[in-house]
Amino acid sequence: MARILIVDDSPSQLMGIRRIVEKLGHEALTAEDGAAGVEAAKRELPDLILMDVVMPNLNGFQATRSITREATTKHIPIVLVTTKDQDTDRVWGMRQGAKAYITKPFSESELADMIQQMLGGEAPPAPASEE
Repeated sequence: MARILIVDDSPSQLMGIRRIVEKLGHEALTAEDGAAGVEAAKRELPDLILMDVVMPNLNGFQATRSITREATTKHIPIVLVTTKDQDTDRVWGMRQGAKAYITKPFSESELADMIQQMLGGEAPPAPASEE
């Protein structure tokens, strides 16, 4: 079980993503803006961060840059989960240190596949077949 930090200022998005994360058997931690996300990342040292971009105080690009430049948190993979779908947004997000980018709206399987990929497993194991 991984610990996954979800950073999003929308309560409905937070709950939706949290439901998917918990359904996959992982522990979900949440933060409601970029600044709180940076603090939670430093305090909790999660295995993965799912970061919104458009947020008050500190946006997701700024928070990602802060987390990936900090010695104690730079190893944590960050996936930007955002409505910003322009190529320039993707390029900028990756330059800030994000490992991947997924645009809203996304399907549950799309997010689940991304989480598995980021945690090092390509996909959940298939049930063992009888020999």
